[in-house]
Amino acid sequence: MTKSPSFRRPMLALLGFSLIGLPMLAGPLTAAPAAAPSPKAAVVARQAGYKKMGAAMKALNDQLKSDAPAKAAMVAAAQTIAATARDQSRLFPAGSGPTAGVPTDALPNIWTDRATFDGQMAKLVVESGKLVGIVNGGNADAIRAQGKATGGTCAACHRQFRADS
Repeated sequence: MTKSPSFRRPMLALLGFSLIGLPMLAGPLTAAPAAAPSPKAAVVARQAGYKKMGAAMKALNDQLKSDAPAKAAMVAAAQTIAATARDQSRLFPAGSGPTAGVPTDALPNIWTDRATFDGQMAKLVVESGKLVGIVNGGNADAIRAQGKATGGTCAACHRQFRADS
């Protein structure tokens, strides 16, 4: 069965419209890159993240000091530390340092020596990831050792990139 030319033209026009309109419809479905947070939002978020990590490290250490450490609580604390560590480096965008007019203990060398800072943040991600694995293993001595290594990574970064307040 052959189609008449009068039938083909509207079908081709409809097909052409569909091909032209498809990218316009797909546009809203594609994810736009996340915008950098404002300086104030970045400072507030990173401070909250570090407080969250500190509380999780305290919870982990408190469990290790108890007579019967709760593995679930230790796993949750280690997971919090690791998840928060992965997010922290993005919270130091350009312009969110001491010159932003927002109170922060972040030193300017975070932005002038970014490669070293990013290296320290990467070490934190690695060490906190190891902590999760070791906590899941349940060996208290190994957990203490890795907790110390993870905390040491935090302290090394603080010495270099954080002002004492």
